[in-house]
Amino acid sequence: MKHYITYLLLASALGYGHTVQAQSAPTSTAQSTSTRLTGTVLDEANKQPVPFATVALLPPTGDKPVAGAACDEKGSFVLTAPAGTYRLVVSFVGYTSRTETVTLGATAKDMGQLTLAATSQKLGEVTVVGEKPLVEARPDRIVYNAEADATNTGGTASDVLRKTPLLNVDADGNVQLRGSSNLRVLINNKPSAILAGNLAEALKQIPADQIKAVEVLTTPSAKYDAEGTGGVVNIVLKKNSLQGVNGRVGVAVGNRNQNLNGALNARRGKVGFTSSLSGFYNQYPGRSNSSRTDYLDGAIGQLTQNTENKSRGGGGFGKVGLTFDPTEQSGFTLDFTGNAYHSVNDQDLFNEYRVLPQLEQYNSLDTLYTRDIRQRTPSRNYDVSAGYTRTFKDQPRREWSVLGQHSVSRSRQNYTLDQFRAPELVENGNPLEYQERSENLALNRETTIQTDYVHPFKGKTTLETGAKAILRQVNSDYDLDTLRTGQQTDFARNDLRSNAFDYRQNVLAAYGSLGFSLGKKYSFTLGTRAEYTDIKGEFVGENGRFRNDYLNVLPTLSATRNLKKDGQTLGLTYARRIQRPQIYFLNPYVNQTDPRNISYGNPELRPELTQNLDVSYNTYSEKSSLTLSLYGRRTNNSIESVLTYNDTLARSESTFQNIANSSTIGSNLYASVRPVKGLQIGGNVDLNYVHLKSVALNRTSSRFLYNVSANSSYKFKEKYTAQFYAGYYAGWVQLQSRNSGYYYYSLGLKRTFLNDKADLTLNANTFLQSGINFRNTTTTPSFVSRSNFFSYQRSVRLSFSYRFGKVDNSAPQRRRRSIQNNDSKSGSSGQQGG
Repeated sequence: MKHYITYLLLASALGYGHTVQAQSAPTSTAQSTSTRLTGTVLDEANKQPVPFATVALLPPTGDKPVAGAACDEKGSFVLTAPAGTYRLVVSFVGYTSRTETVTLGATAKDMGQLTLAATSQKLGEVTVVGEKPLVEARPDRIVYNAEADATNTGGTASDVLRKTPLLNVDADGNVQLRGSSNLRVLINNKPSAILAGNLAEALKQIPADQIKAVEVLTTPSAKYDAEGTGGVVNIVLKKNSLQGVNGRVGVAVGNRNQNLNGALNARRGKVGFTSSLSGFYNQYPGRSNSSRTDYLDGAIGQLTQNTENKSRGGGGFGKVGLTFDPTEQSGFTLDFTGNAYHSVNDQDLFNEYRVLPQLEQYNSLDTLYTRDIRQRTPSRNYDVSAGYTRTFKDQPRREWSVLGQHSVSRSRQNYTLDQFRAPELVENGNPLEYQERSENLALNRETTIQTDYVHPFKGKTTLETGAKAILRQVNSDYDLDTLRTGQQTDFARNDLRSNAFDYRQNVLAAYGSLGFSLGKKYSFTLGTRAEYTDIKGEFVGENGRFRNDYLNVLPTLSATRNLKKDGQTLGLTYARRIQRPQIYFLNPYVNQTDPRNISYGNPELRPELTQNLDVSYNTYSEKSSLTLSLYGRRTNNSIESVLTYNDTLARSESTFQNIANSSTIGSNLYASVRPVKGLQIGGNVDLNYVHLKSVALNRTSSRFLYNVSANSSYKFKEKYTAQFYAGYYAGWVQLQSRNSGYYYYSLGLKRTFLNDKADLTLNANTFLQSGINFRNTTTTPSFVSRSNFFSYQRSVRLSFSYRFGKVDNSAPQRRRRSIQNNDSKSGSSGQQGG
């Protein structure tokens, strides 16, 4: 019987059509006409559909199928076969196969709901549930199962996202999705205070050992917040809701990351408890050099800078969750996630500025000095959320939930610097000529309340409605003191570079979404989301207040057609989305650690409005999957980084403006196959063309971009698993800048021992060279700059993990709703948000 699925796949690949005919008829008399057989495959524990489960109709004896199909995304299947008696075999990876005897007559037969039980294998006191593939391509998302990848052990969330299909993560930790940095990163489908400020830095604070999976949604439906041009990236943390007490402890040591982590989970009857805690230390040294040519009036300015970076940071990350299910139809949740982090960045900066030819009006610009810069960023962040979910026994798909969350992010961004003149320019024997110190206290608070209701109608029609209120309050208090040696005896406040900024953003939203099917081949989802935004901002001083409010109606459409060949679908999705700028883009704090290149936010930014269109083709089977998509997006008021030139001070100034129209067209292909037992191979190719046009700057910028990645996993001799990942990203383009590409690869070997309760994993990342060189070129009418940043990427880690306790997967697993705030344009490295 084990050969029937292989036979079915080969027959489908050779194009035999929807039904595979047997070489011999079943024992009962075959009829000239065929009979329809339908049904739905559900998970036995949570009664949710099992998408793409394999269904085969076999004769009473023999393993050659008479008919076969893969279920659709709702677990439904349709088979046709002559009248007679058969064996119906239902199977899927991670579940125990089910066999039913079926007798077909002259009329159609409905098998109703067929449940599959998750497979489990007792390993001493620990129960391990069926193995997942590294990457799953689902109709609405790509899922990277990070916990199944041994090369992640001991790393950070940056390492995990770098290996997720469709995502690009550069050396600084900046994240892009399909060439767009306009995306929202969530934790467990919720916004997190941990990610509220500097996303690139925050991703280094989440240990990879606590990440279960990463979900990438490129075209979310109306029930999601208006996420913007790129999409939603959801980091799913590990948790355990099985009966019993279990846990794990782990330690990792390496030249880039070290961490100590543990987890404890317990569930007795109706009450469950989950917890995890980790301490970590990271270090990321680097060096850079840059040159800039300034076009002055009658002269050329030449800026040369060299920098040595020593970045390091450490802290703790933890979460606690409680669940209480008083009845089978109702459940309560209470969750807390928090972290404390302290990062240190020491820089040695060499600066030289020369004007050629020497002209009297530019003599004051000639400078030669070095700077010692010390940046300290302590932060504390936490999220508290609670929810209630109610289902209905008479209508399994009917559901109502009420959810709430409060998030707080508090960080200080402090720096001090000492500036020294070149020895040949020192007149009094003291090379120290200037000192500076700055403090920026940033406090973000966000409260969210939402309710959602799902109501099923006859057939497969479902109505989803909901409402939400998001209340955001941001405070940024920044001060700067300066001291000029020989002119002052103590530090003095610089009022021009000190201020306080208060920002409030309230969002009220409501949505409705109707899903329905037309016949057996077509399914549709029509939705609309309305969002009202009210913004208030205030600076200290005169004319420091501003206010803005707007209402947006955002439609969505999704259509799916099941093709004649089993397990294949064709989909079309359209969405109009809004993306509000996060505080990173709004905070007017002036980052002036490098006086020749300063940056600040723009509190008057407006939200982006984007049109998204996606056409996709999917085919799935037990051993292979393929997803091909063609996509396009258009943003008419894109928020872009804009660099201008200050002639008086000979410096570049960077901020953000709604200044461009952005268009992207592209295609993506992901394929995965398991050719032999124990081996999995997957690959991703993303090609896109980006075109930016700004009338205000009289400038266009475009580029053909691509990224390619491959992953593989092989399990041999039962105790050993080897995994490999490699990727190349061909850079990206901005309105005034172009960035070079980079590559990344990793190799991991895992050994399981102590009755499969312990793992020892050795990882090596980008190990054939010490690091990667990133290049950037920026062109404006006033200057041209070129920079090279060398990031030390070579890393080696040795990790140990031990699991303990006893669990039981016989208890039903409840699906739980969670908050999804994904409406803001997120920040990355560079200037910090408040």
